[in-house]
Amino acid sequence: MFVVSAEEMRELDRLTIQKYGVPSLTLMERAGEGVARAILERFGRAAKKGALIVAGKGNNGGDGLVVARHLKKKGIPCEVVLLARKEGLSRDAAEKLRACLKAKGRLFEATESLSILSERLQGKGLLVDAILGTGLNEEVRGVYAEAITLMNASGIPIVAVDLPSGLDTDRGRPLGAAIRAEMTVTFGFPKVGQVTHPGLSHVGELVVAEIGIHPKAVEEVQPRTELLEPEDIRWLVPSREPDTHKGTYGHLLVMAGSRGKTGAAILACRAATRVGSGLVTLAAPRSLNDVFASALVEVMTEPLKDNADEEIEPLSDRDWRRLLEKKSAFLFGPGIGVKDSARGALEWLLRNLELPWVIDADGLNILAGEVERLRNAKTPPVLTPHPGEMARLLGTDNAAVNGDRIGVARSFARDHRCCVVLKGARSVIATPDGRVFINPTGNPGMASGGMGDVLSGILAGFLAQGLGIEDALKLGVYLHGVVGDQVAAKKGEVGLIASDIIEELPRGMRELSEGSRQ
Repeated sequence: MFVVSAEEMRELDRLTIQKYGVPSLTLMERAGEGVARAILERFGRAAKKGALIVAGKGNNGGDGLVVARHLKKKGIPCEVVLLARKEGLSRDAAEKLRACLKAKGRLFEATESLSILSERLQGKGLLVDAILGTGLNEEVRGVYAEAITLMNASGIPIVAVDLPSGLDTDRGRPLGAAIRAEMTVTFGFPKVGQVTHPGLSHVGELVVAEIGIHPKAVEEVQPRTELLEPEDIRWLVPSREPDTHKGTYGHLLVMAGSRGKTGAAILACRAATRVGSGLVTLAAPRSLNDVFASALVEVMTEPLKDNADEEIEPLSDRDWRRLLEKKSAFLFGPGIGVKDSARGALEWLLRNLELPWVIDADGLNILAGEVERLRNAKTPPVLTPHPGEMARLLGTDNAAVNGDRIGVARSFARDHRCCVVLKGARSVIATPDGRVFINPTGNPGMASGGMGDVLSGILAGFLAQGLGIEDALKLGVYLHGVVGDQVAAKKGEVGLIASDIIEELPRGMRELSEGSRQ
């Protein structure tokens, strides 16, 4: 499903109206009717107690006036409080006001004092927020901010028209006061700020109302952001034919692990096997081989020479060629440490590797400060940073990353010619061509050690089986989260550990793929 920015939505509206001949009043009518329909379907009982539409002076207020007229037509007791003078409304909103008054709608003006709003709130079963739309780009002040605060404090369920008033359309941040809605009915497409944090806590249930945005307008705008949905993902789960063998499903080479960080390598390898990699080989320090061999009975190990400090000795070109022979994908970094040997290995891989590959964890820490090397990588890698690692790659802080997760991931992937999976609540996948995919799965219980190692193993495991990079990332990130949700539903979020996810991966893939045949 496409997700759009405020600018993209404005352009979609403009093209639909000016180029493809759909009157703006028609779009407004469809929008208000869509909100009224959603209210009747989900909040019909509450609305029968009385609905109060709080409207601003712009087109969002015009949408709200249409809502009022349609609710009244359905027998819902309905009033409008207008936070503006009638003569100050936008052209289209003024037209809808005339229609509302013609239908004998009850309207009150509240421009300086909100006493009338406080009075009309009493006894109502539902509030409709039609104050501000998607064009807001500064902090909410004055009567609008006071109205939002009053509505939130009322305890009455709120339905937001298009976007909760006070919310940044593109980043989901409250711009001062912001409505906390039980449901938001948005128009045409979800907005970026509605499907990412912190906007999610303001949106409530998100309903998308079709208003007739012209298909050719969508083709021209070409939205570059999508929300992953099970209908799109389940088709990507690899299937198995009868006449196949382990070699059919790829051979993943993992270079990971060091003293004190053996668990990272073990988790990544186990995850890769559980998503179907035919063969997995772990290349790690020789002194730790007994640990890995006993923990990973289904995984082959490639003991690498190390010194007294348990640091891998530098590999020759010949050593590398032997390691990479007949491999189909590569994973570098989980628990490998940040010593010179690991740094030298990453430099060789960036110059020479011709396989699809993933850089995670310590590999990202090594890369920090030398990110310019990515632009010249022989094979662009997939990077899987959490916000802290992303901040180190950029030389900034976590707040800057989390303040614009989509923008940061998109810019980095495009500028450095690589794919980025920026982990966290609503993980973001960004590709070098500027596209972004937002993942809706996952839960706070997954905020525990080793989850990132599991994800890197899943992604590399799908790459090893021959999935295209974009498909592997979409499937892997979605699957990781949805299995986490399934485990949390059974066990609870507190105490959920990475191994819980690994054990449930086969079932998660089966259930996801079976949905495509229902």
